[in-house]
Amino acid sequence: MNDDTHAAEFVAGFLIGALVGAAVALLFAPQPGEETRSLIRERGVELGQRAGELPAAAREKAGELQSQAKEKAGELQSRVKDAVEEGKATAAQKRQELLSQLDQEQSKLDDLEIS
Repeated sequence: MNDDTHAAEFVAGFLIGALVGAAVALLFAPQPGEETRSLIRERGVELGQRAGELPAAAREKAGELQSQAKEKAGELQSRVKDAVEEGKATAAQKRQELLSQLDQEQSKLDDLEIS
């Protein structure tokens, strides 16, 4: 989610920077008006092509991040399953130990009652 915000901020900053750059170019252009307009049109087309490439690059990066996230989630899920299984095994072992101790104590009590 945070990467989406950064991508949107980047695109917005890029477009604002392009507009400011175009305005500055108009103000300080040493060429006559027709030549300046022609340059602006060329730069506008170039900028449009670059802007068209940004979403594709963003989608590609998002796809890479998604696959990395899925891979890490799978690894985490596997580790959690292993930990749960280990916990179950330890709990079963401890239960058996406690039942054994309980049986021993019960035997001692029974021996005391018989005597």
